[in-house]
Amino acid sequence: MFTMVAGEARELQPGLESALAAYRYRVFVKELGWPLPVQDGLERDDFDRPDTLYVIARHASGDLYGCARLLPTHKPYLLSEVFPELMGDMPLPHSPVIWELSRFSTSPPDHLRFSALQSWQTTCALMAQVVRAALAQGAERLIAFSALGNERLLRRMGVHVHRVAAPQLIDGKPVLAFWIELDQQTQSALGLVEVSGVTT
Repeated sequence: MFTMVAGEARELQPGLESALAAYRYRVFVKELGWPLPVQDGLERDDFDRPDTLYVIARHASGDLYGCARLLPTHKPYLLSEVFPELMGDMPLPHSPVIWELSRFSTSPPDHLRFSALQSWQTTCALMAQVVRAALAQGAERLIAFSALGNERLLRRMGVHVHRVAAPQLIDGKPVLAFWIELDQQTQSALGLVEVSGVTT
C-alpha cells in the first residue's frame, strides 16, 4: 500500500520535507555516490526553494520510497545553472510551460522488499504522478538530464522522450539531456485519461 503526495515545499506536512531530504541523501549520496551538498544527513541544494514542486511516494509505514522535483524553467533550475553544456547547440529553455524534472528516484527502504514487477509498477506510478503534477501547473513538456539508463526506462514505459544533444561525460559517466513531451502518447502510456480537457 502506498500513496503519492504532490505539493510545493511550503505546503508539505511538517516533517515531510526533512524526510525527503534524508531519503535523497540515502539514495543519491550513499547509494549512487553523487557529490552533492549534505548537512546533517540531509541532501538539499539551491533549487530546493519554498515554491519548489515535489512528488513524493510513501509506503503505508510512512517510509519514503520515491521522489521527484519539478522546477519551472522561467526561474533558476539545475540544468541552466550547473550543466548548461548538456544542451549542446540548443538554447536553454526559459518558459512557464517547460518544467525541469530532477531528483527522480524510486528506492524502497531496507525493511521493504520489492519484486522486479513491484519496482517497475511503482516507478511507472511515480512518473504518472509527475506528469499529472506538471500538467496541473500548465506544463507542456519537461526537460531532464540523467544517465543513459533512465532514458531507456522512459522509452520502455512508452513515454514520448527524445534527446536534446549527444551525451557528455560528467564525472566519467555519459549523461544526456532529453525532452519529455506531455502529449497524448505520454499520457496514454502512463494510464492517464483525458476527459473534456481535464486530466484525471
